[in-house]
Amino acid sequence: MERFELPEGWEWRTLGDICTPPKNWSYKTDPREKIRYIEISSIDNAGKVITEPRDVLGASAPSRAKQVVQENDVLFGTTRPYLRNVAIVPAKLNNEICSTGFCVLRPSPESVISEWLFFAAQSDLVIEQVIPGQEKGAYPAVSNSEVLAAEIPVPPPLEQRRLVARIQAQTSRVEAISKAQQELIDDMRGTLAGYYAEISAVAEWKPLREVAPQARRPVTVRAGQSYPELGIRSFGKGTFHKPAISAEQLGSKRLYHIHPGDLIFNNVFAWEGAVAVVRPEDAGRVGSHRFITCVPKPKAATTPFLYFHFTTEQGLHDLGDASPGGAGRNRTLGLNKLAAIKVPIPDYDKQIVFARLWEKAQEMRRLQDDLTADLNAYVPALLAKAFRGEL
Repeated sequence: MERFELPEGWEWRTLGDICTPPKNWSYKTDPREKIRYIEISSIDNAGKVITEPRDVLGASAPSRAKQVVQENDVLFGTTRPYLRNVAIVPAKLNNEICSTGFCVLRPSPESVISEWLFFAAQSDLVIEQVIPGQEKGAYPAVSNSEVLAAEIPVPPPLEQRRLVARIQAQTSRVEAISKAQQELIDDMRGTLAGYYAEISAVAEWKPLREVAPQARRPVTVRAGQSYPELGIRSFGKGTFHKPAISAEQLGSKRLYHIHPGDLIFNNVFAWEGAVAVVRPEDAGRVGSHRFITCVPKPKAATTPFLYFHFTTEQGLHDLGDASPGGAGRNRTLGLNKLAAIKVPIPDYDKQIVFARLWEKAQEMRRLQDDLTADLNAYVPALLAKAFRGEL
């Protein structure tokens, strides 16, 4: 990184210089009956907030549940740091546990305020410093030491507060519009849930294999070629685009073609809602060997209806039962068990009505995503000015 000139009274500091390390946690030394576990998927990447921590029994906590967080800590996701999975720990999660997939940035009060650290952690300046670290290995992650080595401009505390107030004021309008749009989306989901309940109540239940059999479409991997991958978010949050992977990086792993309209599951995280509908904009991307693809039969079932079912309490329960083992990657969804899960199959015409309502909800979600993208582009631009004392 090439440093630039800072205003008088500012200084360049590494994140390690201005943060203190968190305490480690283990059930043996702190035997809690339950913990609230913050993992990477708990972060709302758009809003930069923690939305879905998971309640787990202390004795069966995931192996990565090792860090005790405090109010105002800043969590920095070290897997695929370009996604900017960054959030501030709220008071209600004080003394809870987070994954080692985060670098916990605990601000030293005499050096930096939490909000300045939060904005800095998601800035282009920091991301560009840590991204080279993820290219060193096969797994796209960086180490805590690489994050803590990143340098940021640190103004005096009063100037930090002034700049944070300016940034928050200038982003609040976009955030207000985004919040209003989210309320409409929540209303639409309520409508979908009500109609789903109505048409499912009188539906016949059939094994998934009868209405949406599994499909495997192997990709012929050729040396020198790259393949853009598709990912599936947990908690029914849809698909996302991964960077392309080369044939050499793949090694012996296999890839599979996926088509718009497919119903896809991540076989290791299906139990927590890693299920999605392949969108038109996902065309041309491929799925890993962890994907299970189901293709609804014409006039029998629609993908949106089946997807919605598997995000309901009953659907998630059935996916959990079909995914034996412990927690996390040890819980693998069985192909035969998935095929045997019974799903409600209402009249096809009613499923079409449901699918149209669902698509309306997706249009609203896309608008929300556009607003979020605008905000996410706006914040780094503001930070670039703030870091030079121009705000």
